[in-house]
Amino acid sequence: MSSVRIDFQRINKKVMAVVLGGGRGTRLYPLTKLRSKPAVPLCGRYRLIDIPLSNCINSGLMRIVVLTQFNSHSLNRHIMNAYHFDEFHRGGVTILAAEQTNETGDWFQGTADAVRKHISHIYDPDIQHYLILSGDQLYRMDYRDLLRTHISKNAEITVSALPVGRNSASQFGIMQVNSEGVIQRFVEKPKEDEILNQLTTPPSLFEEFGISAEGKPYLASMGVYVFNADVLIHLLREHLEWIDFGKQLIPGALTQHKVYAHMFDGFWEDIGTVRSYYDVSVAMTYDVPPFEFHDPEQPIYTHRRALPGAKIIRSEIDHAIICSGVRIETARVRHSIIGIRSVIRESAVIDHSIICGADSFEMGDVRHASGIPMGIGPGTVIERAIIDHNARIGRNVVIRGGDNLKDGDHEGFSIREGIIVVHKNAIIPDETKIGKM
Repeated sequence: MSSVRIDFQRINKKVMAVVLGGGRGTRLYPLTKLRSKPAVPLCGRYRLIDIPLSNCINSGLMRIVVLTQFNSHSLNRHIMNAYHFDEFHRGGVTILAAEQTNETGDWFQGTADAVRKHISHIYDPDIQHYLILSGDQLYRMDYRDLLRTHISKNAEITVSALPVGRNSASQFGIMQVNSEGVIQRFVEKPKEDEILNQLTTPPSLFEEFGISAEGKPYLASMGVYVFNADVLIHLLREHLEWIDFGKQLIPGALTQHKVYAHMFDGFWEDIGTVRSYYDVSVAMTYDVPPFEFHDPEQPIYTHRRALPGAKIIRSEIDHAIICSGVRIETARVRHSIIGIRSVIRESAVIDHSIICGADSFEMGDVRHASGIPMGIGPGTVIERAIIDHNARIGRNVVIRGGDNLKDGDHEGFSIREGIIVVHKNAIIPDETKIGKM
């Protein structure tokens, strides 16, 4: 990679990060039934939105805008509670919701259209670069590396790219680049062998970035972009038919502008489906997880809560993440995440599951109309499942996911790719049996 010296203390003040948080997240339903995708809980105490916001803060980028649209209340509340910057600092996190104006009353039609509809709010003559980010990916990146590539190549648009193998290439937008890193072709989810053979990346380009990509000769777009400010504004205003960055705007810009690829070879996961959410969450309980939320140099931030430590009474815990405010009584927990304020009662078994926790403590002298207290009831068995916030699971309930279960939505729960998801605020009566018996 180029050794060009860049004054990031000056450059960072001229960069605005725009986080896209307005999608419906239909593939993550029912986790998105009552919240937007970036507000989905992650690893017991975080939200998906914490990832790009933390990456921005750790990269020294403090001018951040989050675009919201669907089910945005919990996302807005989380951002306002968590991200308070120095009042004497020019930066901060600004929330921009979809709105009706004299020019348009439509909802966002796509990622590019979301930014287009807010040009009047994000435009600033002092801004030189816009960093476009997704609100639903898990990764750690120093965006200064991306900006270094963009500036040193004298690029107008730079797309962050991840090496992938042939089997994975059909799931992404794949870029064909030359030896200089210029993107010459962009194909969305290619499947034909003839096309795939044309899209391999020169080994010398990987070497320039110090990346060993053996067995991964394709470059997949991560949905992370840097634009020169004037270029982005021009493209959005002149091409109203381009409503999505990945599908239309980036491919369409290749013939008009200098578009480069930036190599990234760290952990990256698109949390796009219930199965991908479940798999990456459970993987966090392994001896060597794929991603560490706490890195002293680049921590992942979230809302600071004044909660007591977890209380565990005569229980068996094996490979689990136990969060603050949790109470576990004579239960067994294995390869699971137990989120904040969760209550796991006597003789319960939690295996390869995610218990998201609760939004508040339930006082002992307050009885819910159902007669079922918040949390997991005595004798209940939960395997291969996700239990969303504030769920009330009765006594001796069995919730067991399995590969042969049929996808569907039911009263209080849904099934997706063998994973059972109990809805937020759901009530599951005593003795209920759900899933594989």
